[in-house]
Amino acid sequence: MSVLNGQTTVFYIIYFFWWNELIRIIIDTLMYKRNPNAVLSSNGSPSFFGSMMQMGVYFVFIVVFFGFMANWNNTHIMMINMQVLFFYNWFFNINLLFVIAERIYLHKRQSPLRISFGTFTPHMLVLHVSIIVGAVLMFFVVRNFPDTFTPNNLWGSVIIILPFLGFKMLMNWWMEPVKTVSR
Repeated sequence: MSVLNGQTTVFYIIYFFWWNELIRIIIDTLMYKRNPNAVLSSNGSPSFFGSMMQMGVYFVFIVVFFGFMANWNNTHIMMINMQVLFFYNWFFNINLLFVIAERIYLHKRQSPLRISFGTFTPHMLVLHVSIIVGAVLMFFVVRNFPDTFTPNNLWGSVIIILPFLGFKMLMNWWMEPVKTVSR
């Protein structure tokens, strides 16, 4: 719905994934011990604090690079980004509510889940690589070809977001659900 209504930007997608990961970390921390089918797949001991510190660093980069710098010359997109950032975009808010409800439902239903905490979990690696590749594309491709990537078209946004979507799809395929633990 947000795409059809012109409410989706690069910032929207990456910030939504950031929130998705933050929600996953918080809900998994609170509920994974009560789900016998949850498999902890962290390297070493689970680190909620490490996860939160890394998420804080990602937050700064996502807001600065993709919220402000990627669309500095496009007032319309900047306004959408600010609405998303301050929770005035109802499409974004409804999507967050669905993410929360889904993750709680998966734990309550005792679905097989692969749980990971720490600073470099597979989901955080997607964010990490996406931020770096997106920033490189923004600064070295989109900014260097202003005639091709104008504020009136969204080709710059497409170029910046494609690696993120590719990494996300690859990680989702690689992190397929675990099989139910037999008792």
